[in-house]
Amino acid sequence: MNPTSTGSVIADFGGSVLAAALPILLSALGGLFTESAGSLSVALEGAMLAGAFSAVAVAVATGSTILALGAAVFAGLFVGALLGQVATRLKADVFVAGLAVNLLVPAMATMLSGSLFGTQGVVNLPEGVAGRALSSDNSIAVVLAIACVGLWIAHELSPLGIRLRAAGERGEAARAAGLDRDGLGRLSHLVAGAAAGLSGAWLALSVAAFVPGMSAGRGWIALVAIYLGGRRPIGILAASLGFGALLSLSNRAQSIALLPPELLPALPYLVTFAAYLLSQRKKTKAALVGKEKPRSE
Repeated sequence: MNPTSTGSVIADFGGSVLAAALPILLSALGGLFTESAGSLSVALEGAMLAGAFSAVAVAVATGSTILALGAAVFAGLFVGALLGQVATRLKADVFVAGLAVNLLVPAMATMLSGSLFGTQGVVNLPEGVAGRALSSDNSIAVVLAIACVGLWIAHELSPLGIRLRAAGERGEAARAAGLDRDGLGRLSHLVAGAAAGLSGAWLALSVAAFVPGMSAGRGWIALVAIYLGGRRPIGILAASLGFGALLSLSNRAQSIALLPPELLPALPYLVTFAAYLLSQRKKTKAALVGKEKPRSE
């Protein structure tokens, strides 16, 4: 094969991996805030889909990519606020509540799509708006990358990140120190929702359309990436790139025997279930450790 051609193929594949990994990474870094606060971002999938629909709806109405991104963030914030309120104020099981939100969002998108656009299927951007959205792909990718760096720094270095980790790891001690654990939990869900909403905008604007179910499990994959990455930003980056490569390979080479096309749709749900079990095991272990009495000398 021609070296120039080989280099082009590698560069093209690398670009597709980054494009596939970027929304997963951003959503996972947002979800890391809730995990650090002792909760679980099960509604990442719903927030991503809400962001995708809102971005397209506002882009159709205004023709503005910037307003579309803002609408996606706002939609994600709404989903995060809903889950945070249910989990902290009503003390509902966050996993069950998150699943409910993930079922509610597609139904709401279908209803609004029929009401606003007269279709319950694909909503395409008008030709002129679609051209502007597609031409601004690189700019939107830069926005997502900056958001990833910002979340990384905020989680690791900011007072908020330190307080969230304190609230999640030492709940009673955090309360004794005057930290509002429930308030921090709600705030963490807002961060996760906003990040997932922005990721959804990238999915929609990069194809200039909203397609029902277009998140296609990426919110679940982001949740899994948090645990596969050891709940550390650098590990989450590696996990997201791995999933991005898997998604890209699936799209490009479904005929490869080692990568059955039937496997990918089931993978996020299977591994997410395993991640949930691991999180419950961690909480149970922490509770048992807390109940242990020191041995007498």
